[in-house]
Amino acid sequence: MLSKESKIRVLENFYALDYVFFGRPVKNVDMCCPLVKEEYLSVKGALMSVYVEMLKLVGHNPDSVQESIDGKNLMAQARDTATMARENAQKIVSSQKARDTIKGMLKEELQKDPKTDVTELVEKTIRAKAFGLAVDNLLIARSIKESKSFKKLDEWEGRIVEDSYKILRDNLVEAAYMILYDETETE
Repeated sequence: MLSKESKIRVLENFYALDYVFFGRPVKNVDMCCPLVKEEYLSVKGALMSVYVEMLKLVGHNPDSVQESIDGKNLMAQARDTATMARENAQKIVSSQKARDTIKGMLKEELQKDPKTDVTELVEKTIRAKAFGLAVDNLLIARSIKESKSFKKLDEWEGRIVEDSYKILRDNLVEAAYMILYDETETE
């Protein structure tokens, strides 16, 4: 069972994910295809469910909250943590190690389809990597500081939760990208 503070953190992160991708709640993002938004929300819910399991597994124990949290405060916190996550992801993406990883990803994609528009592929790959890092920073980085032990993630159940998290994170990034660039399967 999660503590009240952990539940607040989960809710904060639920809203912060929208700010990471869109800079505002997803409901305020205009797009032609509502099914993509539904997919985004479904994947976000599944990711948060896996995140809750991860918090239980690692003994999430954040500082206690003394003041009452209302919707306005929660959204302000979500914006602030999303901004920090985006800034941290930007720093990481511009590092040499990240550049090397991205170059490897690009080479792999170009080998699959040499006719790919390189400029578009570079932009999409960098953005996807940055979004993935921002989500990790948002959900995982603070959880590490606020948890008792991450050793259980090395066990069988922990590896399954971690693998599920990675798959859902990548799917969420893909759905967010489709919303941002109004890309649908019909193109």
